[in-house]
Amino acid sequence: MKAVFISYNQSLTEKVQEILDKSAIRGYTQWIDIKGRGSIKGEPHEGTHTWPELNNAHLTMVDDEKVPALLKKLHSLNEKVDEQGLRAFVWNIESTI
Repeated sequence: MKAVFISYNQSLTEKVQEILDKSAIRGYTQWIDIKGRGSIKGEPHEGTHTWPELNNAHLTMVDDEKVPALLKKLHSLNEKVDEQGLRAFVWNIESTI
């Protein structure tokens, strides 16, 4: 099992949720109105007058075999909306209850 953390411009929330739904990934935790800046070329998303945009994030636990397809769909979305920003990170889950 893997943990997939997806951070994205809040304007992409419906599209990210749609990808999870179509991928049959049901469980997640979502954070809204997150501040941040991308490490490569991202503009700040601070919710201020100067930098008005904000991010949201999803954390979901995914069976190993679903991760490649999920990342492919997220990558495809990111390519279409490159200026808005979307990143996904994957961690190994060693145990759960």
